[in-house]
Amino acid sequence: MTTHTIGIVIEGATGRLGSTQHLRSLMTIRSEGGLPLGNGDCLVPEPVLLGRDPAKLTALAATQGGLKWSTDRETCLADRSLAIYFDASATGGRAQRTAAALAAGKHVYLEKPLAETLADALDLARRAERAGLKNGVVQDKLFLPGLVKLRKLYEAQFFGRVLSVQLDFGWWVFDGELWPAQRPSWNYRKATGGGLILDMFAHWRYIFDRLLGEIRAVSCRHLTALPERRDERGKPYAVDVEDTAFAMFELAGGVLAQVSSSWASRVKRDDLFQIQVDGTLGSAVCGLHRCFVQPLVATPKPFFDPERPQPVIFDQQWQEMPDLEPVRNGYRAGWELFLRHVVEDAPFPSPFLEGTKSLQLAEACYQSHRERRWIDLPKLEL
Repeated sequence: MTTHTIGIVIEGATGRLGSTQHLRSLMTIRSEGGLPLGNGDCLVPEPVLLGRDPAKLTALAATQGGLKWSTDRETCLADRSLAIYFDASATGGRAQRTAAALAAGKHVYLEKPLAETLADALDLARRAERAGLKNGVVQDKLFLPGLVKLRKLYEAQFFGRVLSVQLDFGWWVFDGELWPAQRPSWNYRKATGGGLILDMFAHWRYIFDRLLGEIRAVSCRHLTALPERRDERGKPYAVDVEDTAFAMFELAGGVLAQVSSSWASRVKRDDLFQIQVDGTLGSAVCGLHRCFVQPLVATPKPFFDPERPQPVIFDQQWQEMPDLEPVRNGYRAGWELFLRHVVEDAPFPSPFLEGTKSLQLAEACYQSHRERRWIDLPKLEL
């Protein structure tokens, strides 16, 4: 067995996703001796941290055993020992950073969304294709235990004919007045690539296309529930993007899906994220980790009585699916797929072209809101 190393520059390494998810995933692979390859060799990732704050970079590098770090993007892109560029920083400017990485001959893996506009996203996909460079966008939610279980139900034809889908997502993000906000201020500024639709509908696009049914058309309304927030320093700023959106998706085959997403909604359900699928033979409700089912033969027969409360406790009428497979960290799973894609040319399910679809959906949502009508989503090609 031979051990190989591969250099990876991580831009935005000190941010929440960069440090707690992506860097942690790569360092876990390292600590286990590397990623086993098909020929019996092992591949060991060698991360280099890229950011703007030397103090934060120094501190993070020290916690990981003294990793290399830099504040100079051009130097990192010129370093031929770094084969992969990964971006987990703010969405604003991602297209320009990615174009520079491709021009430097780097294979590129990105957090979603791929860019801020569909035109920029398609341009990046075409650049990567012309350059013959490996490319991909993170689709971590596909590996969540709840969604894995839901997909098993589809594969087992549990639902019969699917009738409808409902997705509910969100929680209350404090505005910084009473308590500090749980999300960074750039999420609420258009200039830095903020906005709930641009951010979260990227997830909804690949979840529906890969698990629930391809999205063919959309109708959407959105709003800004909290027009003023305080940033990380406590300074007030105006929110110029949406923090709440309600959409209807028309899926392949004509199935309709209701999608409710909000950073200004208090949670009274089992999870922050929940999907319900109703079919002729059964229904399922899944969250991030758990999934509950109710087949037709075990469906209760409720009734309405204006003089007394409903006696059926509906939550008790559902059966929880067991954990039959080990839980996989979605971020690590994505990295393993992409690393094998780079070094072994193994298949990778979410290249840039897949990432362009999230921008297509986002722009269709904004257009639908402006024009108050349904917008079709035609097939995208390079």
